[in-house]
Amino acid sequence: MVQLVVFQLAGETYGVDINHVHEIIRLQPITEVPRTPDFIEGVINLRGRIIPVIDLHKRFGLPSVEATNNTRIMVVEVGGMTVGMIVDAVNEVLRLPEENIEPPPPIIKGVDVAYLKGVGKWEDKLIILLDLDRVLQEKEQEELKQEFAPGVAEV
Repeated sequence: MVQLVVFQLAGETYGVDINHVHEIIRLQPITEVPRTPDFIEGVINLRGRIIPVIDLHKRFGLPSVEATNNTRIMVVEVGGMTVGMIVDAVNEVLRLPEENIEPPPPIIKGVDVAYLKGVGKWEDKLIILLDLDRVLQEKEQEELKQEFAPGVAEV
């Protein structure tokens, strides 16, 4: 069994391994940081820790949407550091049998297959499984560590 946090992004259902998710918080004011990649919205202060925040719409080249009451920041571990990811809504936590997970097909609407672990089948839904360690390339992870150190905590 794999335990997933299931969320919405641009009308599609995604999942990430719960072991990578530290917490889920409401959208809050984000401080912009100059000269960062376009998909970095800025930083938030989370109980005294400065956390960079990624807009997954921009990261995956998906159309931007207005924030709603359901918009959340998932605080996750990516490549050994803590970052926030803006998602449209967080649905649930579920346990998915490993035999219900297949390798990603060559094309998934809007998202580069390089970011994916696979596709899970749950009841009548398909859940696109993100590989969080691939959401940021190694070079981008190093840039973030340098840009936001010492505020970005190593895990």
